[in-house]
Amino acid sequence: MTALDLSSPVAVVGTGTMGQGIAQVALVAGHPVRLYDAADGRAREAADAIGARLDRLVEKERLTAAERDAARARLRPAAELGELADCTLVVEAVLERLDVKQELFRALEDIVSDDCLLATNTSSLSVTAIGGALRVPGRFVGLHFFNPAPLLPLVEVVSGFATDVTYATRAYETARAWGKTPVACADTPGFIVNRVARPFYAEAFAVYESQGADPATIDAVLRESGGFRMGAFELTDLIGQDVNESVTHSVWRSFFQDVRFTPSLAQRRLVESGRLGRKSGQGWYDHRDGAERPEPHTAEPAEPPAYVVAEGDLGPASELLALIREAGIQVREEDEDNGTRLVLPGGGQLVLADGQTSVEFRDVVYFDLALDYRAATRVALSHAPNTSPVTVAEATGLFQALGKKVSVIGDVPGMIVARTVARIIDLAHDAVAKGVATEDDVDTAMRLGVNYPLGPLEWSRRLGGGWACSVLDNLHQCDPSGRYAPSLALYRHAYASDEREGTS
Repeated sequence: MTALDLSSPVAVVGTGTMGQGIAQVALVAGHPVRLYDAADGRAREAADAIGARLDRLVEKERLTAAERDAARARLRPAAELGELADCTLVVEAVLERLDVKQELFRALEDIVSDDCLLATNTSSLSVTAIGGALRVPGRFVGLHFFNPAPLLPLVEVVSGFATDVTYATRAYETARAWGKTPVACADTPGFIVNRVARPFYAEAFAVYESQGADPATIDAVLRESGGFRMGAFELTDLIGQDVNESVTHSVWRSFFQDVRFTPSLAQRRLVESGRLGRKSGQGWYDHRDGAERPEPHTAEPAEPPAYVVAEGDLGPASELLALIREAGIQVREEDEDNGTRLVLPGGGQLVLADGQTSVEFRDVVYFDLALDYRAATRVALSHAPNTSPVTVAEATGLFQALGKKVSVIGDVPGMIVARTVARIIDLAHDAVAKGVATEDDVDTAMRLGVNYPLGPLEWSRRLGGGWACSVLDNLHQCDPSGRYAPSLALYRHAYASDEREGTS
């Protein structure tokens, strides 16, 4: 089934930010668009607001004046639901309450034709549950746009339990015809993005709650070492702490309080205090006029070591050896069956974060994972209270000699980037194994929906099949609550990778 013909009227019910954005997308694509809102006058106000945004697009030379005028002529506010009778697609963007949405779609079924495609833009409710109230649930899908809808390319096309594949295909092709990048997914809590992204927030908050580092330092490490566009604290301040926490709670409840999705107590306290982020002036950060942004912890300059001894394969950190040589520091390589570390002149060891803590070993400093050690501008280190000051100084000086800022954090297993990426990879493998979406669609959704530097499955391949599983196994030993237990899908992936490497 192909995309809707451009002559087909499209309706949007609910004229808040998302509703207006979706209406603008359909309008610019060329459809006649009807706007409806239960509140008197809202549809007209929304039409005026969309018209003003079209004016701005003309000013930016993204639309011609003729295209704007034609789009305005196709936009019509509706005073009653009955005015949507001839629409071939109705997209709902109303209050996130199951009963409200079900009541709306039951009313729409009495108005539109039986082959009219009905869609919800819900981000947290079950598409199956909403569609379960319908007489013809096969033509009901989720069309989850991301805010702002006119700018962000991703649309999750969600098939409920009763959705007919022909209607899911029509929705998918229509989104693509509108210039969007659709991904197909099954109806699961959080769909793709809000399911797989939970650890990005959860692990940052967990490091903070364990006194591992302050928000500014955690954010800086995620950006400057992990390659993420924003850190978890600044991003949730932008989203709104109440909104972000609400999604987390929804996913957690929908998975029957699965410990992997447990909400943050620190975030709960933030919401209870009314510190909702930018919109309230305060969140994790102070956004009020004149407030100074806190600086991340950055270590004082230290002398670099004259040489390092590389024992074994450093795996994801192997690029460091070339950087160390380029900095004029001698690298002595030794083959060690069990060695994956750098030995410093003072006898201390520098080890890539692996989910363990320094307190378990003598004189060890851990360094965090980086997306690209050459491009990274900051690296985090951690060590136990009894680690030799000489080892800490040598490790700090080594990375500073490579042109990196160094943030020394608490002795937190898995540090910041490593534990976050390992958990994201795990949830991605789990989602694919359970038929939520394909590997390609998961990677596309996470790159376009939340601007991850790599898709999690691509990241998994780059880091090596067993890396994430090993990190999570070690984290599970430190915290046997089940939060870090690798999924069966990740175990299978790690085992298959070992098998392939053993036969190559």
